[in-house]
Amino acid sequence: MLKNDYKVVGVMSGTSLDGIDLAELQFNISDEGSWRFDIINSETIAYTNSWKVLLKEAISYSEEKIKIFDLQYTKYLAVVISEFIKKRNIKNLDAVCSHGHTIWHRPKEGITLQIGNLPILARSINQRVVCDFRVQDVQLGGQGAPLVPIGDRLLFSKFDYCLNLGGFANISYERHKKRIAYDICPVNIVLNHYAEKTGNPFDEGGRIASSGELISELLQKLNKLSFYSENPPKSLGLEWVKEHIFSFLDDSSYSLKDILRTFTEHIAMQLASQFSKGASVLITGGGVYNDFLINRLKSLSQIDAEIPSSEIIEYKEALIFGLLGILKLRGSINCLASVTGADKDHSSGNIFTL
Repeated sequence: MLKNDYKVVGVMSGTSLDGIDLAELQFNISDEGSWRFDIINSETIAYTNSWKVLLKEAISYSEEKIKIFDLQYTKYLAVVISEFIKKRNIKNLDAVCSHGHTIWHRPKEGITLQIGNLPILARSINQRVVCDFRVQDVQLGGQGAPLVPIGDRLLFSKFDYCLNLGGFANISYERHKKRIAYDICPVNIVLNHYAEKTGNPFDEGGRIASSGELISELLQKLNKLSFYSENPPKSLGLEWVKEHIFSFLDDSSYSLKDILRTFTEHIAMQLASQFSKGASVLITGGGVYNDFLINRLKSLSQIDAEIPSSEIIEYKEALIFGLLGILKLRGSINCLASVTGADKDHSSGNIFTL
C-alpha cells in the first residue's frame, strides 16, 4: 500500500554554476491526490572557482575522460549531501532525489548526460537515491527537458504560468488539459559569463546592464535566432549557447556593459512574448533578483507577476526534483510527453539502494 507522507532531500545543480542546491523536504498527498509540501531546511553550496572551471571544460571531454570526471564529481556530491544531512541531523529519509549536473544535452542526437548519478552515490551517503531523470525520456524520443512542469502542475496549479529564470528561462502552463512547457531563452548562463569578465560573479541587480547602451543591431540579430520560431517541445543547452551566442559575442568589439544591457533586453523581450494579457505568473530562479531584468519584463508585458518566498525562488527546482523522486518511488508518472515530446508519459529515473 502506498504511503501518504514522504521525507526526502532534493538536490539540484544548474547550468548557471551557482552551486549545489539542497533542500530537506516534507511531502503529503491527500486521499484525493492533492500534494502539499514544506521546505524544512535548505542550503546552497557554492562551487569553488576550480570546480566551475572543470564543469565548464567538461563539455569538451572525451568519453573516457568524462567517466573519470563523473566518478570524481559523484564522490564530491556525496560529501556535500552527507554534510548537509549530518549538520541538520536529518533522520528517516525515504530517499535523496538528485538531478546531477548536466554536461551534454543534445536530445536530437539522442544524447543527454548528467554526472553525479552513479550507484556509488547511494553507498557513499548511506541513503536510497533516486536520480538520472532525463535519460529515459531521451531514449523515448523526448527532449529530456524540461522536467519541472509536472511539479508546476501538482504544486503550483493556481498560477496561469510558471516561469523559472535560471541558466535558461523555461515556462509551463496548461492548455486543453495538457501541460505545455519549453525553454524560452538563455538567461544566467549568458549574463554570468559576461559579468565574470567584468570581475563580478554575476550582475547584481542588473546594475552593470542598466549602465550600458542598447545596441539595436545586436538585439535584432539575437531576436532572429531560429530557435525562437521553433514550436515546442524544445530545450536549450550549453552547446547551443556556445554556437549561437558566445561564438560571435566573445569576439565582438562591444563593451561588456553594452552586451549585458542588450542581452538583458533580449531576454525581457523573449519572456514578454510568451504571456497572455493579465495572466498570473509565478516567477522563480536566481534571475528574480535581477531587478533590471524584472522591471524590463514588467514594462514589456501586462502580467500579474508573483515573486514568492526566497526559499521557493531559490529551491524550487530542488523541491520539484524531490517530488519527481517520490513519484518514481510510487511508480507514478513524473515525465509528461506533452512537455518533452516523448512517445508517452512515463516514470523516469533510477533508484539506487544500499
